[in-house]
Amino acid sequence: MSIENPTASRRTWAWVVAACVVVVVVVVAVILATRPDDDAAAPAPTTSTTSTTSAPSSAAPTATTTTTTAPAGCAPTDDTTPASADVAEVADVDGDGREDQGWITGGADRRFGITTASGATFSAAIDSASPEPASAVVQLVQTDKLPIALVDVGREALLFSLSDCAVTPVQNAQGEPYTFDRGFGDAGTGVGCTSDGGVLRLAGLNAVSADDGATFDVTRTFVDLSSDGRTATNGEAEKVATGAAKDDPVVTTAQEVSCGDLVAGQDGPNEPQS
Repeated sequence: MSIENPTASRRTWAWVVAACVVVVVVVVAVILATRPDDDAAAPAPTTSTTSTTSAPSSAAPTATTTTTTAPAGCAPTDDTTPASADVAEVADVDGDGREDQGWITGGADRRFGITTASGATFSAAIDSASPEPASAVVQLVQTDKLPIALVDVGREALLFSLSDCAVTPVQNAQGEPYTFDRGFGDAGTGVGCTSDGGVLRLAGLNAVSADDGATFDVTRTFVDLSSDGRTATNGEAEKVATGAAKDDPVVTTAQEVSCGDLVAGQDGPNEPQS
């Protein structure tokens, strides 16, 4: 009968345990080495969040960088409004969004002129033999808003273009200065501007009476200006009133110089009287 050696048995179990530990360590190491890297995927949501929050900030500058540049108007000149001139605020003739000034000087060499808010001054002689004091209105007419001036000298009304920073006498089809009769000729008694579709149109007016001024027939002739405002062409005459009373607005308007609601002598510069 044999007897087992206890010391040998303990050595055998020690080796078995050591071998098991080694196997466990190897298995754990393999698992850790082959496990997906959770940390590597983590930045994806962060990138998406950054892209979403940056969109509004990139759109913000669009609204702040949109600007509207106003026209500069006429360039300043060395000339200024004469000290002796009568001055009145008038429409914006150079398109810079600011009201300008119209003026008239007196005397033998009387002139009509414009001084813009931008500092430009330009003028033209009032070439008429009429001894009546001059008065003027300034208005914008036709669809392209042409700036014009009507200068009333009693016997006639002179027509000036104010385009291109200059006061220029408007010419008729024959190349002569265009004028409106004021009752001293047979072509008309006044001038006005009729609203046509919301646009002011220049028109010669003629009020004629066959009963010593008790009633009047009134005709109107539209006057069309060229694109530069410096040439005028007459349209067809049309009767706008028959047998109108002398105090009817259609008659009184036909006997004055006006444009829209502006009347020469009331709503513009007047020639100074010494």
